[in-house]
Amino acid sequence: MSSADGVVKVLLAEDQGMMRGALALLLDLEDDIQVVAQVAAGDEIVAAALEARPDVALLDIELPGRSGLDAAADLRERLPSCKVLILTTFGRPGYLRRAMDAGAAGFLVKDGPVEELAAAIRRVLAGHQVIDPALAVAALSTGASPLTAREQDVLNAAVDGATVADIAARVRLSESTVRNYLSSAIGKTGTRNRMEAVRAARHHGWL
Repeated sequence: MSSADGVVKVLLAEDQGMMRGALALLLDLEDDIQVVAQVAAGDEIVAAALEARPDVALLDIELPGRSGLDAAADLRERLPSCKVLILTTFGRPGYLRRAMDAGAAGFLVKDGPVEELAAAIRRVLAGHQVIDPALAVAALSTGASPLTAREQDVLNAAVDGATVADIAARVRLSESTVRNYLSSAIGKTGTRNRMEAVRAARHHGWL
């Protein structure tokens, strides 16, 4: 339920200042929606939510400090009354699955009209799940991530072109084990090398 006065309190997490300001301005034009907190980094979301007590948290995925998906999982534990709606530029099937696993109530891409976003906020608050239809179809056709948690860790550590030794140090595994995980991830993504595997996994939203 929304606040006693019927106004839905919203937290907005978006790292691009212009986008964040525009969204806040547009949402505040709705009679029953009020943006009560704005943050630019993922590691600020939980603290801001615990202070402002929003009804709905509108989170981008790719944020400095911490991803919106990780923050969504934290909010589910720390502030279960707050519904999470993921709003992202990247409509990747794997992101949708990860968002649902993190407890998000909705997932929309940013190219929709603000009226659609306002309606989605009201719907998730009413207990419904709101998912971009095209993305839902893509997620079903793509399937779940084939990568294990360790393979994901190793690929994440390889995103900047790190050497096997660097990756091993970052994930605290032996170099031979890292090579095995990289080889497995390359095979599962149907790519030729670790950087192609990273790009493919990111494209599908598995990282």
